[in-house]
Amino acid sequence: MGTENRTQVTEFILLGFASSPNLEISLFILFLLIYFLTLVGNLGMIMLINTNPVLQSPMYFFLSNLSFIDICYSSVITPRLLYDFLAESRTISYTACAVQLWAFALFVSVECYLLAVMAYDRFVAICNPLLYTAVMSKRFRIQLVVLSYLTGLVNALVQASSTFRLTFCGPNEIDSYFCDVPPLLHLSCSDTYVSEVVLFVLSSFVVIGNSAIVLISYIYIVTTILNMRSAAGRHKTFSTCASHLTAIVLYYGTLTFMYVQPGGMDAVEQDKVVSVFYTIVIPMLNPLIYSLRNKEVKDALRKQLGRIIFLL
Repeated sequence: MGTENRTQVTEFILLGFASSPNLEISLFILFLLIYFLTLVGNLGMIMLINTNPVLQSPMYFFLSNLSFIDICYSSVITPRLLYDFLAESRTISYTACAVQLWAFALFVSVECYLLAVMAYDRFVAICNPLLYTAVMSKRFRIQLVVLSYLTGLVNALVQASSTFRLTFCGPNEIDSYFCDVPPLLHLSCSDTYVSEVVLFVLSSFVVIGNSAIVLISYIYIVTTILNMRSAAGRHKTFSTCASHLTAIVLYYGTLTFMYVQPGGMDAVEQDKVVSVFYTIVIPMLNPLIYSLRNKEVKDALRKQLGRIIFLL
């Protein structure tokens, strides 16, 4: 059948989580609570870092940007999911679907780059402490963040254009709770081979490329820590990296499972569970990971809460 005889769909239906009405109410309350904690935790982290003189080092500059990204990409997904739990119709327009996919790809990519930048920051701080202030200057920090956004923007534009250049002529039911590349490729009535290759190559470049930066940085970091004479110094230095390593393992691990595996587009229900983890749960966990495992953040938070209680 020629392309000219196909009817291009103008909207999609997000199937979300097939469940009973009672379960949907429970899921709505659960995801609403997670989203609330995500906003409070990440906004609180940004405010704490920007108002506390102790937290003005490059590491916390990158952490505040990470919190901003977590707010952004969680907000691309969760409000729409919450709306669909309550709405009678779960339709999303073709344009809105494309915008959601683009925005999601942008923020997910930027977070990957930021985590790699933070690993490089820890490498400079631990392996070259005398040069740390000079190397991680304010100008260089801003350049690294801008570069993260630019590379993320390019990745998002390529992903979105590669997906929505395809023909969608029905069915229009997306077996997911948001517009993501794999479920959309399942719906296309045109050849998806090129788009699948683009997804795999770009995802591999983003995840594996940044993972390599992280791995190399931490090889040097661990070597430096092991060569320290003081046990207390080793413990203190490692504790500053533990939270970052935890965030990296959680984030890169789930992304690799979802996108960097050929033929990994078939386990739809399994992918939904993994998607929930990195789109909704991880943005909530990041502030907890960095605050609970970081003495400086805990001390700053304790002092800030003390001031608030005193004022009350």
